[in-house]
Amino acid sequence: MHLFFVSWDRLIKICAVFLVVCISLVCYNGGYRGIISVFSPQRELPVYNVDTKEKKVAITFDASWGAENTQKILDILDQYDAKATFFLVGIWVDDFPDMVKKISKAGHEIGNHSSTHPHMNSISEAEIEKELSTTSEKIKKLTGKDIKLFRAPYGEYNDKVVLTARRLGYQVVQWDVDSLDWKDLSPETMSKRVLPKAKEGSIILFHNDGKYTPEVLPTILGELRKRGYKFVRASDLIYKDNYYIDYKGTQILQSNDSN
Repeated sequence: MHLFFVSWDRLIKICAVFLVVCISLVCYNGGYRGIISVFSPQRELPVYNVDTKEKKVAITFDASWGAENTQKILDILDQYDAKATFFLVGIWVDDFPDMVKKISKAGHEIGNHSSTHPHMNSISEAEIEKELSTTSEKIKKLTGKDIKLFRAPYGEYNDKVVLTARRLGYQVVQWDVDSLDWKDLSPETMSKRVLPKAKEGSIILFHNDGKYTPEVLPTILGELRKRGYKFVRASDLIYKDNYYIDYKGTQILQSNDSN
């Protein structure tokens, strides 16, 4: 009987090579979500962006608390012929029903952002259903429109959240470009964050109550328009069928056809 013996030095070299390979895979696969894809089973992912050759992006706003800047944002969007998607929390809908109607009447899309803005990962499937159904019913009562999109509060989700939302008929949407306007960054800083990252099929995140959001929007919309981009609703950007979502959250058509 022969015993397989590996010296300590050789074992260290083997481990070092393994570590380098793993790091390379992570870097190739793209950051945190790359780590998930290398070391974890396949997760259910929302749509972070869309694989398309058309020069169009989706401007999105999360509305959870105040509404002071919302009319300013609507006016700016109108100036740039931009249609956007507003993800509304149920308690915000309760506080600002007239603004919900204005958003819808202006031709913008309304998505579901939960009822009470909870950490969705920590609640049950039944509670997730209630969070979504309650808000959608409120919005439909005000606008007459069914809600088809959902964005999880805090951007937090797990398989249970994604699969429950899909079962209820929602497409789950995240973002690939984050303005971080909720941190009260300066307009210049936000422009430097957003403009280099925006590309065909991007979903860009803002908040309706960001302190400097109305100031930075004209710069970002103006520059993107110069680059030939159109601003569309999220539901007009994403594919409805015959697609898959890759490990980075990019939605891709099964065929080679562009959107």
